[in-house]
Amino acid sequence: MNNGDVFARNMGASITEIREGYARAEMVVTKEHLNAGGVCQGGALFTLADLAFAAITNSRGKLTFGLENSIAFLHSAAEGDTLVAEAVETLNHHKIPYCEIKVRNQHGDLICTMTGLAYRKDKPMAFDSLM
Repeated sequence: MNNGDVFARNMGASITEIREGYARAEMVVTKEHLNAGGVCQGGALFTLADLAFAAITNSRGKLTFGLENSIAFLHSAAEGDTLVAEAVETLNHHKIPYCEIKVRNQHGDLICTMTGLAYRKDKPMAFDSLM
């Protein structure tokens, strides 16, 4: 999954753990992530959370696509912060799984939280490797 998501890879985000019902993605905030206010742009935060969401929804071995996401930005992230997105599967529905993703910085501060619904197809998706 890390090699397949070119956008996330190009912005420095990568999946660091994946198993059924759980995924973790990380990113260090660089100057390229900053908005005009000098803090991490919301789109960068969303991409990190969305990468963890993609990993967890595909962790059941079937190709799954996002249907809907809702994100709340709670705290700013600054240049140099290491961000960790942890995704947990709240409902493992066979077609429409529901997940919660929390993004925290290296101090444990909650930066944003996202919820997501996905659509699971009946097509295999390998997830046994982070490459």
